[in-house]
Amino acid sequence: MKRFYKNAAAAEFEGAPAVLLDGKPVRTPKRLLLHLPTLGLADAIAGEWNSQQDEIRPADMPMTQMATTALDRIAPQIGAVAAEVARFAETDLVCYRAETPESLVEVQHAAWSPLLQWLEAELDARLMVTTGIQPIPQPADAIARVQNAVARYEAFPLAALSTATAITGSVVIALALAHQRIDGDAAANAAHVDEVFQMQRWGADPEAEANLRRIRTELQAVERFLALL
Repeated sequence: MKRFYKNAAAAEFEGAPAVLLDGKPVRTPKRLLLHLPTLGLADAIAGEWNSQQDEIRPADMPMTQMATTALDRIAPQIGAVAAEVARFAETDLVCYRAETPESLVEVQHAAWSPLLQWLEAELDARLMVTTGIQPIPQPADAIARVQNAVARYEAFPLAALSTATAITGSVVIALALAHQRIDGDAAANAAHVDEVFQMQRWGADPEAEANLRRIRTELQAVERFLALL
């Protein structure tokens, strides 16, 4: 889509913070007003719109995407989305470890075990760790505590949590980011321990490096989005 506006700005509109394009409010794909929880978030999203060049690239507007998702998809079915996010704990990335080589085992342990220890301390939810990729059942009480924690999130923070969970494959990493236990960079590092290890061992792959940069940028946007709520 070609850029059709000159300026984006944050402002109060019909009683709530919004983003205005040449004075007209942004709407979601479902035609809802893009009302936002804070003026700070509205200002950050306006910055995304102002950064667009001749063509509007939604992929370069992660906070806009999270905000529209919160209103269009999450708010109408918040319980179902929360359950979907919490379900990642049943097969969470950080619970599945390599058997060899020992150097990778050590890197995974250093990156992931502190996050599981934090989850247990924060939510009293102890997830089990295994080697290989064969799924293992997780304790029902731990899953229930993760579900209860995620269910407390309102639409906008849940949009950020859902995004981080989908990107990383881990609700543990996403919750640690949401609780400010780690930042966006650390979340990206934790989610891609194996990929970084392989590149360090066998050499960098331009496509893989580009993918990691994209994911890092998206998780930094999640961190900023949550900070502005």
